[in-house]
Amino acid sequence: MIKCIFKLIASAIIGISLISGCSSADQQRQSILKVYNWADYIDEELISEFEEWYLEQTGEEVKVVYQLFDVNEIMLAKIERGKEDFDVVCPSDYIIERMLSKDLLLPINKEFGQTPNYMHHVSPYIHHLFEKMEAHGNDANDYAVGYMWGTNGFLYNTRYVESEEVDTWSVLWNPKFDKKLLIKDAFRDVYSPLLIYANLDKLSSGEIDLDSLMYDNSDESIAEVEGLLMQAKPYVAGWEADFGKELMTKEAAWLNLSWSGDAAWAIEEAAAVGVELDYHVPSEGSIVWFDGWVIPKYAKNPKAASYFINFMCKPENAIRNMEEIGYVSVISTPEVLEWAQDYAVEGGYEDNIDISYFFGEEATNVVANPILYPDINTIERCGMMHDSGDRTEVLMAMWSRVKGNKFNSWMLIVIFLAFGGLFVAGIIKRVRHSRRQMRFRRR
Repeated sequence: MIKCIFKLIASAIIGISLISGCSSADQQRQSILKVYNWADYIDEELISEFEEWYLEQTGEEVKVVYQLFDVNEIMLAKIERGKEDFDVVCPSDYIIERMLSKDLLLPINKEFGQTPNYMHHVSPYIHHLFEKMEAHGNDANDYAVGYMWGTNGFLYNTRYVESEEVDTWSVLWNPKFDKKLLIKDAFRDVYSPLLIYANLDKLSSGEIDLDSLMYDNSDESIAEVEGLLMQAKPYVAGWEADFGKELMTKEAAWLNLSWSGDAAWAIEEAAAVGVELDYHVPSEGSIVWFDGWVIPKYAKNPKAASYFINFMCKPENAIRNMEEIGYVSVISTPEVLEWAQDYAVEGGYEDNIDISYFFGEEATNVVANPILYPDINTIERCGMMHDSGDRTEVLMAMWSRVKGNKFNSWMLIVIFLAFGGLFVAGIIKRVRHSRRQMRFRRR
């Protein structure tokens, strides 16, 4: 009898051990991948698809925890001060530089065994931009992989603004656009192109070059740009981070210093309600910007992080993300070029332009949307922003002086009215997006 009891107890212990062992094994097989990204900056269906793809490629399960941020500096502070264990983050260009300077990034593993390395599909142009970054003796391409990119210029209403007027940055202080002008509330994106405008003579004479100028945050240059902004200030209706494109579609503003991705979105939305908008980069020059994937120093799952970045570089996924969010991927394969040409034709573009800098010689003379893919002449006069390091506070102080603390009541009313139409605009966008997706699947 006692022997039977001991056998039962032993069997129970073994059974519990087996169950516990299986549970531990299951936990070990399924890991967590924490992704930190901007809002509305991905086709979210790709998240679950990545989980399936990762299992197929590695035999391991992964669960993506997807979180959002809306300010680069807040994201950085969480990692730098709180040592948050995000595995994949999508910061902007200057923040990537800052993270490199503070030793906050891990190198990205680009060896995947039998799985192809899709990161090779990133355009050589983007690789070259990353090489220009301050990486403190390292190659930024080893620590970051581009995601989306674009230019800064003017989104404008063709009914009230002539194309010649937005061919120069001096349109910012044209009284014709009194209280019809919006400027991005992003001091780097405004300071850098106006720095180019302020130094046109020196650039033309060869006294300075564009690349070196983009590092200039001297007291003299900051004061010069501040003076230009003070000339524009009386005509500014608002300093905006996101609501500008909505106000432009409602014709509450006529001119917006904008990112090309926002401009492309606004042009399409405005067309749906009979408003004609366009976008132009001034002939004096401007800047290119980009966001990229990185693996922070405190990441707990760098393996899955590298696979996630690789997955996002697959051409078909790049196209889906562009279809979803309206921004331009850094991927430059023939499939993406074909998509770009088809998309331009569908959008009514007919002129051939040279975008060989991005896609190679086969794109020397192709139909393309110049807002998404600027021609080579435009790109050649665009510089790249850099982190201002310990001069950041000086630049921010200048920006605060320019903006002041006042926010006029007219602007509050306009914003309220504009956002009252968001629900309708959202419905229109969903319908149009569904139609675009159907066209894409037929190609």
